[in-house]
Amino acid sequence: MTLSEKDKQFIWHPYTPLQSVIENIPVVSGKGALLYDENGKDYIDAVSSWYVNLHGHSHPYIAKKLFEQANKLEHVIFAGFTHQPAIELAERLIGILPSNQKKIFYSDNGSTAVEVAIKMAIQYWLNKGEKRQTIIAFENSYHGDTFGAMSVSDRSIFTNPFNDLLFEVKFIPTPDTHNIDDLIKQVDIISQQNNVAAFIYEPLLQGTGSMRIYPANELNQLLQHIKSKNILCIADEVLTGFYRTGKFFAGDYITELPDLVCLSKGLTGGTMALGVTSCSQTIVDAFDTTDKTNTFYHGHSYTANPLACTAALASLDLLQDDACLKNINRIEEQHSGFIKELQGISNVENPRQLGTTLAFEVKTNSEHSYTNPIRDIIYKKFIENGVILRPLGNTVYIFPPYCITEAQLNKVYLVIKTVLSQIG
Repeated sequence: MTLSEKDKQFIWHPYTPLQSVIENIPVVSGKGALLYDENGKDYIDAVSSWYVNLHGHSHPYIAKKLFEQANKLEHVIFAGFTHQPAIELAERLIGILPSNQKKIFYSDNGSTAVEVAIKMAIQYWLNKGEKRQTIIAFENSYHGDTFGAMSVSDRSIFTNPFNDLLFEVKFIPTPDTHNIDDLIKQVDIISQQNNVAAFIYEPLLQGTGSMRIYPANELNQLLQHIKSKNILCIADEVLTGFYRTGKFFAGDYITELPDLVCLSKGLTGGTMALGVTSCSQTIVDAFDTTDKTNTFYHGHSYTANPLACTAALASLDLLQDDACLKNINRIEEQHSGFIKELQGISNVENPRQLGTTLAFEVKTNSEHSYTNPIRDIIYKKFIENGVILRPLGNTVYIFPPYCITEAQLNKVYLVIKTVLSQIG
């Protein structure tokens, strides 16, 4: 029995119909921006394996650090114990996160990082003697697939079966020059009862929400007003962190500082699962008491796993190397050139770029949505041409690892143009 046959018999894949006509590709190895299947065919990983891979597959430096750590300590309970990788990573993250961030809470992934932030925000107010449970979030948002993260995500195909079970959230549009005044009025109305605990947002780039990009100035203005209402702000940088938007964090484009920050995905360079929620001293102070009822009772079996923390430290080493920064700048420049080409293609709409992220919509007779039928057609064509691009419906995006070569990225562009001409 082949790997594909065994896979079909035993495994249930995420976001994939069980009767999907598209076969799952058995990958046996990876190197740099390339993945190799069981037949030796290579594929350019132009989506960084769901946004996580920063430095390429099987990076020797990260592998070396993992090997060294595995020979010392693979895991230890993180309640009542601690270890060097977790301490060092927390110290380094605090040094690069917004200046008001003072503590690091570890979890397992992006969804759990968001869950931690939501629970911290709500309990923060309870610890201060106030019952505030309303959350404000953006329309078109996506924050994860656990119940709290789904609740603060816009209602969509991802949440529909569970909508009746999700807690109520007040959704507002993302800001721009035309609606910022109306948004400020909406916030005033929502906050009249003084029961809003927090506002959660994906800064500047909504990933799963069709790679929507919105302006920094208006976000900064909105945050300033929300904070004036004594509402906590949660920056979900799970997707946007680690130079994906052109700066280390997307929040670096603005001056208003969040109270909590969520990190995951690129945190370990795509090597291990790890989530982080950081918080300001204001949050810490509400929990810093001998009263056990004010304790934050949350944790995971693999909290602060030493191997994952070691991978994150190695990834940070690589991120802060001049060679990586030069690659990031080069990718941005290549994207800028390709944007100009896309603007001249008739079946392309709204080509856009933020840092190393590029996206556009394919014009179809169907509505713009995650279930647009063009998705499976173009996905299959991309794969046949040796490029991994995973469209969000009719939204195509490029989200490459920083090690991708100029030639490999040019091949991605060529395949996109070829596929667009075939469906035009």
